[in-house]
Amino acid sequence: MTLLWSRGQPRWVATFRILAAVAMALAAFLIVRGVVLAAGDPAGDATLAADHDAGVNFVWTLTSGALVFFMQAGFALLGAGLIRAKNTVNYLTKNILDFAAAGLSFWAFGYAFMFGGSGLPGMAEGNAFIGFSGFFLVRDAYDVSTTSFWFFQMVFAATTATIVAGAVAERTKVTAYLAYGFLVTALIYPIYGHWMWGGGWLGGEQLESWVGAAAVDFAGSGVVHTIGGVLALAGAATVGARLGKYGPNGEVRSIPGHNMVYVVIGMFVLFFGWFGFNGGSTVAGNDLRIAVIITNTFLAGATGAVTAAYLGLVRTGRISAANTSNGALAGLVGITAPCAFVAPWAAVIIGAIAAVLMLVSVHVVEHRLKIDDPVGASSVHGTAGVWGLLAVGIFADGTYGGVSGFIAGNGSQFVAQLIAAIVAVAWALTTGLLLFNVLKRTVGLRASREEELSGLDLPEHGESTYTHDDVEPEAEPAPEAAT
Repeated sequence: MTLLWSRGQPRWVATFRILAAVAMALAAFLIVRGVVLAAGDPAGDATLAADHDAGVNFVWTLTSGALVFFMQAGFALLGAGLIRAKNTVNYLTKNILDFAAAGLSFWAFGYAFMFGGSGLPGMAEGNAFIGFSGFFLVRDAYDVSTTSFWFFQMVFAATTATIVAGAVAERTKVTAYLAYGFLVTALIYPIYGHWMWGGGWLGGEQLESWVGAAAVDFAGSGVVHTIGGVLALAGAATVGARLGKYGPNGEVRSIPGHNMVYVVIGMFVLFFGWFGFNGGSTVAGNDLRIAVIITNTFLAGATGAVTAAYLGLVRTGRISAANTSNGALAGLVGITAPCAFVAPWAAVIIGAIAAVLMLVSVHVVEHRLKIDDPVGASSVHGTAGVWGLLAVGIFADGTYGGVSGFIAGNGSQFVAQLIAAIVAVAWALTTGLLLFNVLKRTVGLRASREEELSGLDLPEHGESTYTHDDVEPEAEPAPEAAT
């Protein structure tokens, strides 16, 4: 009983524990019931007999998913390099919890909310607003097709959660972040994802009947990056700026990161993983459009890096490795939605504009809104993500999937993309502010002043990133002389 109730504890703690116990009991019941009633194709024999290309498609999708999972290492390195050494363990721990908590919550709830009603085995029930089948991957969802797609989508969900870590770094409790990561991938991300990718109203016939086109987001400029970036902005605004970031008159003070080697290596890891992020979204290894998708991905990322570098050179006479890295990432975010629908020349333009918008957004967020985002996550992912959605409506040339934009004489696609972008920003900002303020008033969001000044590594984890070689071990006492 003491696990649920302790004398003197806040009422919300007891309520949370009771709800958690009920949820775990319900989960156990559903899992056991699902195992007994399983009726999918867990061995894959029937799937392969029905489609001889299934093996190629599964290998392509799962390998691409593994590449996207490896991007977690890129986020860990990039973010750790852009913050101070005294908070590195704290940031890395959040990266570990991102994929762990996100994976479990997406397995239990998020996948069902996102793809229920999509037509996958075991995912038949859902409507235009939310899915409600496939919880815990049991019963008919215990199937090779459904689990393969779950893995690929799970690593996308984990990416969305990870984006926020950098924006709230150096002053946020790790316990609050664990709760955030679980709830984002269980509810906030999947619901918008259902609207776009799960047969919902944005990416389906409802919006098409209203404006003449359904919104499209090939690999997630909106679903992953806009949602993650705007949630990052909401989190950074709610937790407040780091101590010393703004002076008494509101002047902005620079707080440099501690390791540019981490930043650059992290960027390269993310760039490499992006080929799986975008290319794998065909979920078909025999779709030769993969060649165009990967080419466009590279060109946009490279152009973003060069654009950011030259803008820095013109403005300051120097080239910042951090801004150049973020320019590459902004270009990659911008091309994620349109990568399958545009020609290579358009990918170059999209990447260049994404980098410019990112740099302008960083200045506005930091200097005008007075929101402290240590790694620029809200601008790299949120701003460039919105641009990526809109770019589909401008540059899609009609050569793939029947998607065409302004350059092909179709204005309705841009209207659909604009609606999708507005909905993404509104949904993520509203739910993000609500979630972070609830966490702030319950479990607590911000570390104490003393912990923040000393660094979060030792108070929250009992570990530090770097040891000092000049600290000598205690000398052992000399043996007594024989008498």
